[in-house]
Amino acid sequence: MKKTRYLLMPLLLTGLLASGAAAPSAAPARPAEGRPAAAREVAARPAADDLSARLSAIPGMRVVKENPAPAGYRALELRYRQPVDHRHPDRGTFEQRLFLLHRATDRPMVLNTNGYDLDYQDPALRAEPTEILDSNQISVEHRYFGTSTPHPTDWTKLDIWQAATDHHRIVRALKTIYRAAWISTGGSKSGMATVYHRRFYPHDVAGSVVYSAPDITDARDGAAEDRFLERVGSPACRRALTAVQRQLLGARRTETAGRIARSAAAHGDTLHIVGSADRLLEFTTLMLPERFWMGQGEAGCRRIPGRSATGAALYAWFDGVMGLQGYTDLYVSLVTASFYQLGTQLGMTERAAPQLAGMLRYPGIQRIRTLVPRHIPMRFQPRAMPDIDRWVRHHGSELTFVYGENDPVRSQPFRTGPGSRDAHVYLAPHTGHHVRFDKLSPGDRARATAALRRWAAVDTPPA
Repeated sequence: MKKTRYLLMPLLLTGLLASGAAAPSAAPARPAEGRPAAAREVAARPAADDLSARLSAIPGMRVVKENPAPAGYRALELRYRQPVDHRHPDRGTFEQRLFLLHRATDRPMVLNTNGYDLDYQDPALRAEPTEILDSNQISVEHRYFGTSTPHPTDWTKLDIWQAATDHHRIVRALKTIYRAAWISTGGSKSGMATVYHRRFYPHDVAGSVVYSAPDITDARDGAAEDRFLERVGSPACRRALTAVQRQLLGARRTETAGRIARSAAAHGDTLHIVGSADRLLEFTTLMLPERFWMGQGEAGCRRIPGRSATGAALYAWFDGVMGLQGYTDLYVSLVTASFYQLGTQLGMTERAAPQLAGMLRYPGIQRIRTLVPRHIPMRFQPRAMPDIDRWVRHHGSELTFVYGENDPVRSQPFRTGPGSRDAHVYLAPHTGHHVRFDKLSPGDRARATAALRRWAAVDTPPA
């Protein structure tokens, strides 16, 4: 499943792996300041039955199992019963999957708002704010993903308010145990979920760190990203990408589409949702520059195949950048909820492609309906994202946004405005979609870290 998530990320916005997350640290977690060692040990490692009992006493909460954890932590998998429709809680429920990393009840809590399922996430993984704060962490599987899917599935109940209210109820439930400051975080689509939660429940947490999150207020207008892609990187690198696109949809089209079809068949997959191997080739070729700069960046320019590359070499490189298997029916069906969200509220803009004039066969292929089965109705709600944008500009507070310099997502970023308070936007130089504080300049890193620790009421350690 980890491969699945990586493969499907080209769709923007769908994002690469949660950018704010980091692999679990091998070093022991830093002890909390100001407490005797014995007290820290008791707080960090309570009796198993005590923590489990306290969690199980929360109405609707269930402890499923304990997982391996980083040093100084306990890792528990939980389920929390949620209404399918928060406006009508009597109309059915589902269980939402949670991963808890317990450090100590008097440490801060980081709400890791995952925008997808938790199948790909190591239960022991700590987000960057969790590492910085030496805190607890609760990771939330998004509704309609993974095991957190209501049955029967009423797609009209998959919207940003319903998901934000899921997060609100989880915060309210766990604050009965974790009473210190709460911080929320997420990257890419997960970062978008962080912002939406803050918009509807601004006082649930003391602050939020959001990585690589787009703010698409007009899904009909892709001009900003088109302009970005015309300027990012060197002219030589952009020319090389264009040459590859023209090969894929020109002289190498039949050959490459055949390779796509044979690969899908070899994996026992089909292409009914996208329509055909040729349609998939055109769709992914149009997405190629965006995906390249999200994940490959400047270091990948020298690896772009030239005209003399064999068909096998060209296909291997293209597949490596785009993750073509991720567009087969099996994999697309696993994240239909993501594409549904893009097509109803989040938005996805189309790329202009004058360099491919005369080579495109499928008008409208870039629309998200390409990846949503026809039996699922969709109606776009154009007011949803402008409302979020206005809240950030006029009411948002205690917010840190972090973007990579080379990431096309930053062509439509969240921006602070006249009503923003203690809200900041940082840019990591020479970085794509995978961005962290440690990729910022030293000054920006210090400022972002200081704000996070201030919100969490954790003293800044001595230099």
